[in-house]
Amino acid sequence: MIRLQPASEADFPSVIALTNRAYREPAGQTGWKVESLVGGQRIDEALLRDDLASPGAHLLIARDEAGTHLGHVRLDSSDTGVWYLAMLSVSPDRQDAGLGRQVLEAAEVYARGHGARRIRMSVIHQRAELMAWYQRRGYELTGETQRFPYDDPRFGTPTRDDLYFEMLEKAL
Repeated sequence: MIRLQPASEADFPSVIALTNRAYREPAGQTGWKVESLVGGQRIDEALLRDDLASPGAHLLIARDEAGTHLGHVRLDSSDTGVWYLAMLSVSPDRQDAGLGRQVLEAAEVYARGHGARRIRMSVIHQRAELMAWYQRRGYELTGETQRFPYDDPRFGTPTRDDLYFEMLEKAL
């Protein structure tokens, strides 16, 4: 099983690079794994710092034995026991080896070990194959939606005007 360790500021450049590569660069990736509905960057340093400004934010890195950054995930804790999972990213050249599933499972173990009873996340509605991947891992659609942040270029440039997020949740 993958072990996650807290990221430091020194990890920010590799987190940003890997996130943008995993979410937005189609080279070497299966089509459903890339967020082709949005162009440009997925994250930059300012957005990452904003995301981590909350006292409940945890940025966790998965490394191999040599210390290579293989993937990461952000978890936001809450007093209610419902945590939010975001920015799950793994090196595209390792995606088909089950690394994403391992990072997700390690994030769930981490959250449960720190008091989480449920995990929530958002996925762009039009990414049906990605939602199905999460559903096979026990996440369920909640029926809630959130609008896509069209007015914030830090999230990239949408290629269409009908994007929105579906909320998924899993009991731990």
